[in-house]
Amino acid sequence: MFGLFKKALNKTKEALQTVVGTEKKEKLSKEIIEEALLEADMDYDLVEKIVSKLPDEVSKDKLRKEILWYFDTPNNKIEINDKPYVFLIIGVNGAGKTTTIAKLAHKFKKEGKSVILGAADTFRAAAIEQLSKWAEIVNVPIIKTKHGHDPAAVTYDTIASAKAKGIDIALIDTAGRLHNKINLQNELKKIVNVAKKAYENAPHKVILIIDGTQGSSAINQAKVFKEIIGADGVIITKLDGTAKGGSVFTIANELRLPIYYIGVGEKLDDLVEFNKEEFVNDLLEGLYNG
Repeated sequence: MFGLFKKALNKTKEALQTVVGTEKKEKLSKEIIEEALLEADMDYDLVEKIVSKLPDEVSKDKLRKEILWYFDTPNNKIEINDKPYVFLIIGVNGAGKTTTIAKLAHKFKKEGKSVILGAADTFRAAAIEQLSKWAEIVNVPIIKTKHGHDPAAVTYDTIASAKAKGIDIALIDTAGRLHNKINLQNELKKIVNVAKKAYENAPHKVILIIDGTQGSSAINQAKVFKEIIGADGVIITKLDGTAKGGSVFTIANELRLPIYYIGVGEKLDDLVEFNKEEFVNDLLEGLYNG
């Protein structure tokens, strides 16, 4: 896990070093810390709150305590306590939903659980094809239909199949077209209602996928989905490909949702359970250790 966190923040630490330099330091001025955190795409208001509590010269331990004080994330442990346990995966197109679903399926299989996928993003033929390819690679069954068909029906069939076959976990993809909010709202609400008809406890978790490369600008998109359907937690993708690692703090601060996992690459194992202490420690390594 430690190596994966390092991978997630490599580009962010490079950006920090353009501000603080590459030499190891015992203390940094609060002005330099402010500039560095803003460079990493941490929200301005949040940076100001943190910096306002700092002395003129700041040690790594002092900054760690202040950041963790404001980095108040809810419990991110997912307890699989029902069968089938249904995950509804939401987020804008291009955020990495289908790849993340594949990574989750791979993770759960490694833990000895059976998994089924549901291709309920019927708005895009490419989404169905991509998820089908991942189902082959991970070697799990998939419920799908033709492009344009009813996504709620796919959701129902996925859950019904999981129940009939005694499958532990159902992972259901959804459309993410934000240009027509009313259609998206109606579709997602219908999917949730139909999921409950298939199994009264479903969906157990609605997980919002956020593209880490979008930085703080992804927050507004995330808020739309949270407003439409609600969300139980988030997965942040593509953090290895961005210098905007500080946006993780903004996401936590703005959405007040658990961060379950972060995506740090394209491989199936490039999904790591989020740990805020490790994340902060690695970020500070970039600031103080060069």
